[in-house]
Amino acid sequence: MAYQPAVKQLLDQINSAEGKAIPEMTVQENREGLSAFYKDLVGEPQEVAKVENVQIPTHDGEQIGVRIYTPEGNGPFPVVVFYHGGGWVLGDLEVIDPIMRWFTNECETIVVSVDYRLAPENKFPIPAEDCYTATKWASENISKYNGDPKRLVVAGDSAGGNLAAVVPLMAKDRGGPDISLQVLLYPVTNFDTTTRSYIENGKGNYLETEAMYWFNDHYLNSEEDKKNPYAAPLQAKDLSNLPPALVFTAEYDVLRDEGKAYADRLREAGVPVTHTQFDGQIHGFFWMPVIMDDAKKAMAQIKNEMQKQFSTNV
Repeated sequence: MAYQPAVKQLLDQINSAEGKAIPEMTVQENREGLSAFYKDLVGEPQEVAKVENVQIPTHDGEQIGVRIYTPEGNGPFPVVVFYHGGGWVLGDLEVIDPIMRWFTNECETIVVSVDYRLAPENKFPIPAEDCYTATKWASENISKYNGDPKRLVVAGDSAGGNLAAVVPLMAKDRGGPDISLQVLLYPVTNFDTTTRSYIENGKGNYLETEAMYWFNDHYLNSEEDKKNPYAAPLQAKDLSNLPPALVFTAEYDVLRDEGKAYADRLREAGVPVTHTQFDGQIHGFFWMPVIMDDAKKAMAQIKNEMQKQFSTNV
């Protein structure tokens, strides 16, 4: 279908703006640019009952931060461990903060936002290992924060969607933790840029093919990493016995086809899957609730799926 009106207006603004493209800027320029771009699209930060910043140890002796958001109510609450997008290179706890507050209130859940280490300073597999470590930490410690580790969800968007697909694979291979649901918002699941969605959408649709080359080169160490399921979950030989999945894709997104392919592979492996494609939509819409109604629709679907999985009001 045609672009949604809000999408068309945003793309017209982006494509007519003067400035450098992602591959033409430094890492730091891109990090600052991401924060500035989303500032007016994410909405004002909502109040939540409690916000706590905690440092946790990593697998390699370092530390990373997690930000724990708690909703109003008595609990114990379900727990969503969220990994932000940004191509494994951009993004932080501050950029995603308004979305995490919204998520906490809408779904009446504790949200653990993970400040995983970024590439290129920390290439694959460090971001994935950090996210697994944070999820394991949440499973073992979140009861101290009025969370229910038996109702544990992993979620993420874009590169964070990649990480939210990878962590259940790691958990399966490593004997836990138990994950109840994986929420994959327009995830990276492979590094094949010859798909139809790359060919159709690779220029002028916000996330461009050249930008993905830039992100991939900063994240991966070598061509061999593209075959590693912990980098490209679509490369996994066995996707059975993974948690139920919500997979969201956008029609005008280069990542559309690999998101659908991963949903199809999960379904073929016997994993309960709900795949929703948002027609007329572009990559990144979940961070744009001020202008994109689809962000609110996706959030409502996440809430409904959590209620379904846990059979309680969440």
